Amino acid sequence: MRAIVELLIPQLQFLDDEGAQIELWELSRIFIDTLIEETGSQQVKAIFPDAGAAALLKYQWKDATFGFSSLSDRKPVEAEDEIVVMVVPDYQMLEYVERIASDLSDDPPRPLIMWNPRLVSEDVGVGFNVRKLRRYFLSTFTVVYSMRPLPSGAVFRCYPGLWKVFYDDKDRPNRYLLAKEQISRPDAEELEIIFGIVDEKSERGSSLFGMAAGIFSSLNRFMKVISK
Repeated sequence: MRAIVELLIPQLQFLDDEGAQIELWELSRIFIDTLIEETGSQQVKAIFPDAGAAALLKYQWKDATFGFSSLSDRKPVEAEDEIVVMVVPDYQMLEYVERIASDLSDDPPRPLIMWNPRLVSEDVGVGFNVRKLRRYFLSTFTVVYSMRPLPSGAVFRCYPGLWKVFYDDKDRPNRYLLAKEQISRPDAEELEIIFGIVDEKSERGSSLFGMAAGIFSSLNRFMKVISK
């Protein structure tokens, strides 16, 4: 089973910003700790983008109950690893990502979770590879959690629920109205249409951040299933 967990928050998109890196690593730690708690798995491996990040975090998180490795390690996954979490895998390391995913598909298959993957580059020069990636590789994953704030709303999905599009409630600060639910992830054109024809009778929703408060524990049903 292959899953994706993504927090598409602008502040976390620029890894060159040291503060963003620290916050991103801390959020990944919360997710992995919750995953272990919810599944009861004692053999979870976290794979970080590079050896430097893996070594630093292993040093800082001495109390961690999961294993550490990097995408470039000679053997990032061991036979005893039950669940593997790739933390912010980058498109430049796609070859390693695909190789690990393929190895985990062997009998018996083991769960692979990509946390905030960055496998699609905006570089025009990799256009063909991006199309191939989307069609063949990413299509084998299920997005189990996604939160993407927008200037006037948000897109949200929590497995096994539908994709939901919310828009700002102008009468209540920090509150949102449900504009639409659908099976597939809305693309840019669909979002433009949705925000252009918002129904005033849409359901009132809770605060986006209120919904996200239980962000990782809300995945327990899915994680418990794939860990069996």
